[in-house]
Amino acid sequence: MSLTVYGASWCPDVKRSRALLDREGVEYAYVDVEADAEAEARVRELQNGARRIPTIVWDDGSFLVEPSDDELSARL
Repeated sequence: MSLTVYGASWCPDVKRSRALLDREGVEYAYVDVEADAEAEARVRELQNGARRIPTIVWDDGSFLVEPSDDELSARL
């Protein structure tokens, strides 16, 4: 399983989701959408123009946007 977490360092939801992944020992790539224009464009593409974070993308193309801890845990 390969994950990419798109987020921003100031966002409490991003921090919460990353903390859950870290606690569970899940490896993931983190991309800051404020520092990477291509990453921001990818997030907007997935969300039909919106930029809600965290956006967590699996290697199969599925993704979650602003998941609760329960939603993220269930998907893991």
